[in-house]
Amino acid sequence: MLDKIKYLYFKFKQRYGSPRIHSELNALGYRISVKTVAKYMQELGLRSKLSKKFRVTTNSKHNYLTVNNLLNRDFYASKPSMKWVSDITYIQTQEGFLYLTTIIDLYDRKVIGWSLSNTMSTEDTTLSAWRMAIKNRSIKKGMLFHSDRGIQYASKKFANMLDSYGVIRSMSRKGNCWDNAVAESFFKSLKTELIYGNKLITREKMKNQIFQYIEIWYNRNRRHKALNYKTIFEFNNNLQFLKNVA
Repeated sequence: MLDKIKYLYFKFKQRYGSPRIHSELNALGYRISVKTVAKYMQELGLRSKLSKKFRVTTNSKHNYLTVNNLLNRDFYASKPSMKWVSDITYIQTQEGFLYLTTIIDLYDRKVIGWSLSNTMSTEDTTLSAWRMAIKNRSIKKGMLFHSDRGIQYASKKFANMLDSYGVIRSMSRKGNCWDNAVAESFFKSLKTELIYGNKLITREKMKNQIFQYIEIWYNRNRRHKALNYKTIFEFNNNLQFLKNVA
C-alpha cells in the first residue's frame, strides 16, 4: 500500500494530499480510510505542494458602472449554465506577464471558457473567454454571471455583450475576494500545482502548460472537493446515469 500511495503521489505531480489520494485508491478498488492514507503519507514524508499569496489583478479604479453582489456567496448551482463566475490573474514568464481569464460553471466547476493574453484589454481577456464559454455551453436568459469590479468586467463593451444575451450581472463587493471564492480557488490550485517552485519559462511554453493544465488535467482528471472528490467527467457521467434510470 505504501508503494501504491507513493506511485499515485508522483503520478499526479505531487499535487494531491491525502483526501484525493484516498479517492484515487477507492476508484482503483482499494478500501482504506483517509486517516490511514494521511498516516502513511506522513510516514513517507509526502505532502501536497504548498500555496502562496498571489498578486491582486483587479483595477476597480474606473468610472464604469458596477452592480450589486447578487450571487451573495451562494456557489451551488442545480443545473448547467445557471451561474458562471470569472476572474483574471497574472502569470509570470521569462518574457513578462501573461494574463489568464477564466469562466467557471458553478454546476460542475468546469472551466468552460478561458483566455491567455499578452494584454489586459477587454477584447483579449473577458470577451475572448466569454466567446469560448458560449461555444462550449448554451445559455438562457436570466443566467447569473459573477465577477469582481475590474475594468474588464465593468466596461461598456463587456456589459453590453452580457446584456445582449439577457445575462444578469453580479459583482463582488469592493476588496472582498471571498465573494468570488470559487474563481479565486481555481487560480490558487493552478499556481500551487503548476507554477510555484518551477523555473520561469517562455510565454509560448507557458501557454502550452496552461492548456494542458486546464483542458487535460483540471477539466478531465483532477478530483474536486466540491464534487465529493469526483472528476468533472465522473460527476456528469454519474448524473446522466441517474437520469437514465429514473
